[in-house]
This record gives sequence, structure tokens and C-alpha cells, in this order.
Amino acid sequence: MDERLQFSSLMILRLCIILVLICCIDGLVINPEVSTLLKVQSTLSGTLSGPTMLSWNVSRPLCRWIGVSWLYNGTPINCSLPKVKYSLTLAYNPKVSVRAIHLQGVGLMGMVPKELGLLLYLQYLNLNNNSLRGEIPPELGSAPNLSSLQLKNNELSGSIPASIWKLSDNLVELILGFNGLSEIIPEPLMANVSFPLLQKLELNNNSLSGVIPSFLATCISLQDLDLSGNSLSGSIPGEIANLPNLKILNLAYNNLSGRIPSFRQKFDKDSFRGNSENLCGQPLLNPCDVAPAAASASANITVSQFNVTRGHAKPSTGAIAGIIIGSIAVVVIVGSLVIGCYHKSSRGGGIDRVSSSSSAPPKEKEEDMGNDSGKLIHFQGGEHLAVNDVLNATGEVMGKSSYGTVYKARLSNGSMIALRLLRDGCLRSRGEFMPAIEELGKIRHGHLVSLRAFYSGTRGEKLLAYDYLPRGSLSELLHSTNRQTPGWARRHKIALGAARGLAYLHTGLPTSIIHGNIKSKNILVDDNYVAHLSDYGLHKLMNTTANLEMLEAAASQGYKAPELVKMKKANAKTDIYSFGIVLLEILTGRRSGRTDSSGRIVDLPTIVKTAVLEERISELFDLELLRGMRSPADEGLLQVLQLAMGCCAPSPSVRPHIKEVVHQLEEIRPKSQSPLYTPSPQYNSDDKSSREFLL
Repeated sequence: MDERLQFSSLMILRLCIILVLICCIDGLVINPEVSTLLKVQSTLSGTLSGPTMLSWNVSRPLCRWIGVSWLYNGTPINCSLPKVKYSLTLAYNPKVSVRAIHLQGVGLMGMVPKELGLLLYLQYLNLNNNSLRGEIPPELGSAPNLSSLQLKNNELSGSIPASIWKLSDNLVELILGFNGLSEIIPEPLMANVSFPLLQKLELNNNSLSGVIPSFLATCISLQDLDLSGNSLSGSIPGEIANLPNLKILNLAYNNLSGRIPSFRQKFDKDSFRGNSENLCGQPLLNPCDVAPAAASASANITVSQFNVTRGHAKPSTGAIAGIIIGSIAVVVIVGSLVIGCYHKSSRGGGIDRVSSSSSAPPKEKEEDMGNDSGKLIHFQGGEHLAVNDVLNATGEVMGKSSYGTVYKARLSNGSMIALRLLRDGCLRSRGEFMPAIEELGKIRHGHLVSLRAFYSGTRGEKLLAYDYLPRGSLSELLHSTNRQTPGWARRHKIALGAARGLAYLHTGLPTSIIHGNIKSKNILVDDNYVAHLSDYGLHKLMNTTANLEMLEAAASQGYKAPELVKMKKANAKTDIYSFGIVLLEILTGRRSGRTDSSGRIVDLPTIVKTAVLEERISELFDLELLRGMRSPADEGLLQVLQLAMGCCAPSPSVRPHIKEVVHQLEEIRPKSQSPLYTPSPQYNSDDKSSREFLL
């Protein structure tokens, strides 16, 4: 009885102490850094209802805030001590500050909070593997003690802020890979800045362009440099080869050229593969026969001569102009007006293709060209459009669809632009049409073809002006008989780029956009074999009848998901199905939707299933794809085949999300192609696992 009374007395005493503490806390001021984290919590909207972000509450001890570690007067707090672990007063102590935030892979959404830059003692920030979007806030460069910044595998866009380099004195690792970052790698804001502590720099798998900056040579402690999977060009700075501690280097899958500096055989050819054919020297098997400068000049001349030769192989300028002007004079006039505007751009009349994403709002400008000419609205990349008399521009039909006709138009200076004449009678009402045009004009991403201008003529003509991509479509690359088909590395690069573009449409915009017409003809490729999705969002401009015609066309070409027979409306899962067909087309080299000898449409998923059941998997792959390959399994072809069949699953619910598609394609990297691979019966019969996962 005495023990019970003693226990009750202790409990009452503890409750009294807690009540006293609560009364005292009510009169205290919350620590500024704790207040900052509460603001951060409101920005990271993805998991507010989950345990991670709900734990950020002043009614809970700071040591129980998930993903956060703390400092007390500059010393790490030991949260294993009971009196500290359950303390409610730390949140009000001015000597407490945030040391680290680790919230990787917890499903965060929204923007990266700019308030993180206010955390003066923050040393580690890890937000990897979430769904954060938008730009990297420049304010992060104001966190003076930040040594590790990790934002890998999110949906970030825009450019890398130059203010990041303000962290130079303390920065140890900067990891921004697997996002949609674009433009150049910025130079530091201050001259003669060095990075004495930087050990790891990973900017891989973005859409970065420009050259490799020379200031990286000042990173004397750099051990790991990964710039692969971008669109970097120019030569590799020789100073990088002199970095004394560099152990990992990956510059693969860019557009680098010139002579590879001497790295003293520290790195193999995997570090440099997938670049321009003009990248030469060890460890590549491509020797440098001439000086780098001469090689560069020679490459430019070759490209120019190729374009001229290709032009001579087509109908003459007069013949093309006669055909187009004679049959659709209005189109040429309207197209010429748009072309003329580009001709007067401040860059010398050419249309510079923007191949990287940009989160800055596009500039819109509406120009009234008089009662006889209609109106021209231009978006980012077409800011300098002006009316000009260039009616001598020639055009050539590139393709037709239920939405209209696409023309390749050549300017007087030789540069090209693509014009889409929308079909009369298939458009939505003006109240629906114009907001959709403005929405499409704002979309910018490194794997989407950008809308540069919209023209509305006095007779109802509607023209869309896009970038022209000279290599044409994926369909042409795979099926044209007069050009060399790309190998596995380039096909993989195209597939990954197209997947990233589709992921941006589905998840990277304030309001997601369903493509609705994914096919190899709508995946355009630039000179660097970077894929750009075209025709996205056109269903927003068209009426119901035109959209149904488009779906029927997709069915006849083999891209239509089976559920569209009843639904009559595309969604994210039907886009995934169509993308799976594209993957099968890439792997097999077979044109989707072709008819066989009995007149039936060839169904690629059925062909794959049949081959798997009959243990003829190796016969599925395009022979051109297998050249130089040791085995499809080693190069990741089987994994991509599995992914493609998952995308083409009859049930929409089991098809993967587009983010998973991107992730798997990123994980599957083509390896070096050495001895020739020859399909053999042993491969078919022994590889039972591949048969099982495809069934």
C-alpha cells in the first residue's frame, strides 16, 4: 500500500512540474531557427499529413523532429540523453540552431523553401529523391556554413543560381543530378574564387549546356566530378587533368569535342563515351589525327557541306515554292510573315533552338499587323518578332494529321522553322482556344519542342511556329532506308529524353497535360540526339470531333491503349501505354501498326509475348542494335524490354508511373560495346528469368 502511495505521489509531482514548465513556456519566445523550420514546413506541402512533417511541432521535443539534428552553442546536441530527448524548452532557447536536415525520399512536394538560406548554422541539407519542383532558390547561397547540398532526383528546373558558389569556403559536396536544370554552369559571382574543400560535384542527367567551366580547376580537393547526361559542348579543359585528388570522372553523354587531356590513364573510355564523334584521344579508340582547332573547323565544314548536299537531293527551290504557293498561297503568305519576324531577330535572322528547360515566365507579346495581316503573338525565344516582307521563303510539307499540316520553311539566310497550319473547322471556340494557346506558349523544358509564336489571320488561318529539329523524328531514324540507324547508346538517350519530357507534362506543371498522341513520329531529335516531344497539348486547341479522329489514327498506327475503345479520352495511363509501344519500336526496329500479309495490324506487345513463350527473345531485337554487343542482358536491353511490356500492360492500374519509367531508364546505362554479339540458341534457352518477367 505504501509503494502505491509513493508511486502516486511521484506521478502527481511530475505532473505538477510539467504544468509549471508549460506555464513558463507560454511566456517564452520561440527560437528564430525553429520559427524558420515551421515556415519551411508550410512550403513542403507533400507530406504535411505524414509523420515526418507533422513531427515538426513546438509541442514536441526538438529531438523528436524527424530528419533534423541540432546544435547548442555550436556543439551537436546528443539526443540520446533522456533529459535532452524529452526537453520541451529547447525550442525556446536562443542558443539552439539547426545543424542538419535529412529528408531524402519522404515524398516532399512543392518548391525548395528559400527560408532554408536563413539557417546560419546549417551544415547539411539532403532533400534527395523527392518531387520538389521549380528553381533552386538563390537564397541557399546565403547559408554561410552549408557544406553539403543534395537535391538529387527531384523535378527542379531553371538554371543553377550563381549564388551557390558563395558557399565556396565551406562547400564539400554539391549534388544536383537527375533534375531538369538547364542553361550553362554559372561562373562564380566573385573573381578569383577557389573551392578548397569541394570533394564531390554531381550535376549529371540534367539539360545543362555550354562549356565545362575552367574554374573547376581550382577545386583542388575534388574527388568525384560527374557532368554526364547533359548537352555540354566544347573541349575538356586541360586544367581538370591536373586535379591531384580526382578519382571519379564522368563526362559521358554530352556533345564534347576536341582532344581529351592526359589523365595519366586514370579513367577508362566509359568516362567519355556518348559524346561528339570529334572527341578524340586516349582512352577512346578515336585518335586525334589533326590539331584540335583544325578538327573543329573540319567538323563545321563537313556539317555545312552535308546540309547543302541534302538540299540538292530534293526538288529545286523554285519547284517547292511553286507547289506550295500554287496550292496554298495563304499558307505561304502567313508563314512568310512569321518567318520574316524571325529573320529580323537580333541574332542575325536565325531561330536559335532552345533545347534546355527554363522556369522563367516566357515573354508574351501581341502584335497587331494591320487589318490586312492579322495578329502575331510570340513567346519566349520569339521576343524580337516583327513584320517583314520575306514572301520568297520556301516551304516543304513535312506531314499531315487530323490537326492540320506541318511545313518546313527555309529563311533567306538558310535557317529553318517548322510551321503548323491548323485545320479549319476543327478548333475550339475562341474562349477556350486562346487560353490554351497562352498555356502552351509558356511551357519550356529541355525535352519538349517549344512553341515560339502563334499567328491568327484575317481569314481565320491559324499558324503555330516551332523550332525545327534537323534530324527529324525517331520514326525516321529507325525506319528510313537512306540513313544509318542509331545504335543502342543513342536510342537509349532518345528514350530517356522522351520519358523526361513526358514526365514534365504529367508532373512538372501546375496543371498536368496529357499528351494523347505519343508515337515515334512525335519524338523529334536534335543534332546531339536529344529527344524533344512534339504535338503535346494540341488536344486543348481542338474540338471533340478532331480529338476522336486523332485517337482513331493512333489506333491504326498501333499506339492506342485498349481502354480508349470505351473511354474516348486519353489520360496518363494511356500515354504510358503509347510510350511502351515506342520503347518496343526502339528495341525491335519494327514499325508499329504495319499490316502483315493477311492485312492484320501488327501488334508489338503480342509479338513480344509470342517470342517469349517460344523462347525466341534474341530474335526480337533489331539486328542493327545488336552490332558490337556482347549480350542484350549486359547492355540492359532485357530490362528495357521488361519495362516496355509493363507500360503496355492490358490493365491500366498495373502500368508504371512515368517517374518510375524515367527512374528505370536512368538506372539502365548502355555499357561499352566490345566484341560482336551473335544471337545463339543457348542464350534463348538459358535465360529463363527473362522469359518469366516478360510473361
